[in-house]
Amino acid sequence: MPETALQLAARVGRGQLGPAEPAAQSLARIRASDDRLHAFLSLREDAPERASRLGRSAFLGLPLAGVPVAIKDNLNLVGTVTSCGSRMLANYRSPYTATVVERLERAGAVVVGKTNLDEFAMGSSTENSAFGATRNPWDLGRVPGGSSGGSAAAVAGGQVPLALGSDTGGSVRLPAAFCGVLGFKPTYGRLSRYGLVAFASSLDQVGVLARSSADLAAALDVMCGIDPLDSTSIDHPPSFTAALDLGISGLRVGWIRQALRGNHPAVERAMATVQQVLEAGGARFGEADLPTLEAAVPAYYLIADSEASSNLARYDGMLYGLRSGGSDYSAVMAESRAEGFGQEVKRRVLMGTYALSSGYYDAYYSKAMRVRRLIARDFAAAFGAYDLLLCPTAAEPAFPIGERSADPLAMYRTDVYTVGISLAGLPALSLPAGYAQVDGKQLPVGIQLIAPALRDELILAVSQHFERVTEGRFFGIAPGFA
Repeated sequence: MPETALQLAARVGRGQLGPAEPAAQSLARIRASDDRLHAFLSLREDAPERASRLGRSAFLGLPLAGVPVAIKDNLNLVGTVTSCGSRMLANYRSPYTATVVERLERAGAVVVGKTNLDEFAMGSSTENSAFGATRNPWDLGRVPGGSSGGSAAAVAGGQVPLALGSDTGGSVRLPAAFCGVLGFKPTYGRLSRYGLVAFASSLDQVGVLARSSADLAAALDVMCGIDPLDSTSIDHPPSFTAALDLGISGLRVGWIRQALRGNHPAVERAMATVQQVLEAGGARFGEADLPTLEAAVPAYYLIADSEASSNLARYDGMLYGLRSGGSDYSAVMAESRAEGFGQEVKRRVLMGTYALSSGYYDAYYSKAMRVRRLIARDFAAAFGAYDLLLCPTAAEPAFPIGERSADPLAMYRTDVYTVGISLAGLPALSLPAGYAQVDGKQLPVGIQLIAPALRDELILAVSQHFERVTEGRFFGIAPGFA
């Protein structure tokens, strides 16, 4: 089975592996399996050569020395295409590198490629990419979740030990649950958004996918911290690695009452497993009431789509990106957008533009913002009684490719347990905690751990405890890809 990120870094540090070898091995695995998964949109074929040119001494003492990393294709990496899964940016080459990617590279990580996503990160299944759908490593006929489905599939398929995604309303957590890996969305502002192509700026956050809690903590340690290029970034992060050993004795944990019914039986079994493990470690359980969560999905889609309408206005066929013919500015813009944007992006831009238009702003966008404040208030009240909140990441395992493509509302309801957390700006982790048997296939399910803002490290402590007690039996690579 492919090694974890820290195992690889330790071997490079001891001189048992050359700094270029992990990247070369990762690229070989990608070439051998990506015709089945389609997790990657592009490979950095010269990644081993880049690492080799730096020399062994350049990697000495670095926490992620030689670790191959994949990044979602809405994060800029200088000299590479950043397509956002869209024809609009199919030939756009990044003139700079995102801060989080730059920090990973300074810590010794080697970027081996860029992963597939729903176009402009708008989707829950990675079926909306202009370059084809990504498949779930556990069942190639099912979706990997979205929009960071390529990153989740790459980690679950053993192609890389670590990947970056972005999470606006669940786009790291949902793929993590469907693919059986850890998916962490930090507190809003904990990771710099500089170099992340904007979808909904008040919600977008870079996230991390990994197969071990220690790998996740190591990546967060090197990426967190204030960035002068992102005014929303937060200074003085905790040490996530040190937090892994905090323990959970006396922890007050609340199940979110609104998420306890209507779940797949395998999800309910996973919930019971998590509670059993945490109670045995000294945690105390109860139920937390968050009544406004019932309005989270409509509020989220109004706010996110309104911000998308504003952010995507820059794609007008003029400065960069796709430019189609036309006799004047209006014709060029209309034809470029008609050709460059996919159906889901057009749907969301139209909904957002409508919600912001004169006469409808107060009825839709303004009301959704009031609901957002009420959701944040309910979470704050719940954290007065509990240190940590839990709920499923999704109500069911991964669904078949194509099942919800023609029904946008059914697709949006997939996010029912994730979007409220994003609206409140809270940190959350999808923890692989069980399996479902569906049509003869074993499919992973995830449970979501939610902490108060700026208490991200608490989640990592709980994840590490669960991983240790269960001996990592839910943390691994999909059968057939190990």
